[in-house]
Amino acid sequence: MASNLFDCIGRVAVISGAAQGMGRAMALALAEFGADLLLADLNTAGVQNTAEQITRLGRRAVPVTCDVSDPTQIRALFARLDREFGGVDFLANVAGEGVRARPEEISLDDVEKNWRNLVYGRFCCCQEAGRRMLAAGRGSIVNIGSIAGVSALGRGHVGYSMALGAVVQMTRELSTEWSGRGVRVNAILPAQVVNPSLEARMAADPGERTRFLSGIPRGRLGNPDDIRGLAVFLASDASAWITGAIIPMDGGNLAMNAGGTIGRT
Repeated sequence: MASNLFDCIGRVAVISGAAQGMGRAMALALAEFGADLLLADLNTAGVQNTAEQITRLGRRAVPVTCDVSDPTQIRALFARLDREFGGVDFLANVAGEGVRARPEEISLDDVEKNWRNLVYGRFCCCQEAGRRMLAAGRGSIVNIGSIAGVSALGRGHVGYSMALGAVVQMTRELSTEWSGRGVRVNAILPAQVVNPSLEARMAADPGERTRFLSGIPRGRLGNPDDIRGLAVFLASDASAWITGAIIPMDGGNLAMNAGGTIGRT
């Protein structure tokens, strides 16, 4: 065990969605605590920029352009991992866009797109990392989900929510199957974390921000850096007995009853 419980020195992390937002924040936080990283994203320029920032921190980073809905590309990503690093200690499944539409209107193609982006690709990444971790007898996996995976949001989230509900249950099943062999699996469920897509939605509907904030006792929207501490905790020995956990990162959203009153000073 590391002398500092939060040290990630000598560990290798794979992070999808590393070009921006929570994926980039996780990658930079892990690098600050000593990890080397394989970074995946469809945004080639963005993932290269993240890799450059990590290099300036004195750690090694390999950027790869990858569509995480495509198993062929995922397997190529992990083959690159084997060549570059020879193993993996931590996987963070962050990438994956959702498609929103009302349940009576959503196309089955868009239902499938949600599933491929958010479930199929995440499972393939878990399977590839899991095989390597099981062979080594240790490792940690984090699936980024959403509060939409355990509570209903409405607003056309049906396809997205069904997929992220599957991610929650996948996390529990993998933890049950693998934790006894040294591989921990947990999930983080954010509420509204500001990103370009969310900013565009709020710009298009000025009331959207107010609706979001009405369900967040903490009094603000999330930002990508809010995930940094959780990322380091779950990648390090500090969380050695934490597995199968479904961890909200939501400013108190899930804790509050729909009819609750937010306390303000």
